[in-house]
Amino acid sequence: MADAAERGQWHSRLGFVLAAAGSAVGLGNIWKFPYITGENGGGFFVLIYLGCVALVGLPIMTAEILLGRAAQRSPVGAFRKLSASGSPWVSAGFLGVAAAFVILSYYSIVAGWALHYTWLSISGALSGKDSEAVGAVFGELYQSPGLNLFWHALFMGLTMVVVWSGVQRGIERWARVLMPAMFIALLAMLVYCVQLPGFGPALDFVFGAHSEKLTAASVLEALGHSFFTLSLGMGAMLTYGSYFDREGDAVKASLAIGLLDTAVALLACMVLFPITFSHGMEAAAGPGLVFKGIPMALGELPFGRLLSTIFFALLVFAALTSAISLLEVTTAYLIDERGWPRRRATLVTGTLVALLGVPSALSGSSALFGSGLQERLGRNWFDFFDYLASNWMLPLGGMLTALFVGYRLDAALRQEEFLRGTTLGSLYRAWLGLLRYLVPVGMALVFLNALGVL
Repeated sequence: MADAAERGQWHSRLGFVLAAAGSAVGLGNIWKFPYITGENGGGFFVLIYLGCVALVGLPIMTAEILLGRAAQRSPVGAFRKLSASGSPWVSAGFLGVAAAFVILSYYSIVAGWALHYTWLSISGALSGKDSEAVGAVFGELYQSPGLNLFWHALFMGLTMVVVWSGVQRGIERWARVLMPAMFIALLAMLVYCVQLPGFGPALDFVFGAHSEKLTAASVLEALGHSFFTLSLGMGAMLTYGSYFDREGDAVKASLAIGLLDTAVALLACMVLFPITFSHGMEAAAGPGLVFKGIPMALGELPFGRLLSTIFFALLVFAALTSAISLLEVTTAYLIDERGWPRRRATLVTGTLVALLGVPSALSGSSALFGSGLQERLGRNWFDFFDYLASNWMLPLGGMLTALFVGYRLDAALRQEEFLRGTTLGSLYRAWLGLLRYLVPVGMALVFLNALGVL
């Protein structure tokens, strides 16, 4: 087992909230949430998403943080310590570590795209291009093995440098820089977008009473995304919780993290959709909205080069804060369970994740890593890893956490940990009820959707 110096601890509760919010706030908020909101017609889809965050996401987040704080261990050690010796529940901890490992391997590819577009914006390479030319830029990037591998390696290197430096000097210090920088960049974009003619239609689209495109599949997508965007089921919140002050208010911290994460998702919509509507683009443009539509639209605006640079730097900041938490999960496993020093654990896990990401980086260009798997499973490596993590590993991890805390964890310890340091003890019964009944049903629905039953 590692000593306290190797594990580390947050210097302050604010540092924990910023770091955990950074884990939750990622590409899912700024890249994915706006485009799935567009595909599902806005309005009631956003309302359903908010309900899923409150009733499913936040209860699991609180459970993960409480598990980590109670055990003072990363996922594997936490489940081992809080269950009987040799208990199969330990597999839930291994699942969290595996999920973080897999997700980071392909997540860093998308982060690399954001890095590439930041460079293109700074250099002015996106200025003055029409829609066809901007689309071609992304096509060339997706199919270029050299570019994808370079940006993937660079992003993983940046992530490793932060985790290498430890909890306080690395993760917390950078969270205190990156999170405010991300909010400032987002607010700067919002101030500009308020002045665009598309701001009014965007406001109505996101918050108006629209249900034209709402289907049962939309509800399940909102449920699944509310789970993914809070970094649940991948051991990140549990690991960060293990560094939390034993007397800290974990319930209020969970609420603060959830509010920050949701605020960023909504603000991202109010940045992207005014630009979209002001330039006559479709809200349902899909995943290509950020990397194809937005560069073209920003290029036509005054100060477009500066705005484009700010926007893609914002994406990089969001990706980095999430990637740091994912690498910390696997690093903490080696520190806690194998007694490795932090630097060795970071170097080994970071290198292995980078190697696993190679097939995803080459998915658009190589028959071996792209079309070969495409023919067998209908997905390339990038899509397969994303499908595996989003539809199976994360929901299963979340369900196991909810069932463990709701039914297996010692009742006295569960209540003690919830009430410790909080003024919101009156929420205990409601929280436990959601964990025991609503959350498992929600996760079961996600599984059935993945199987094509729903």
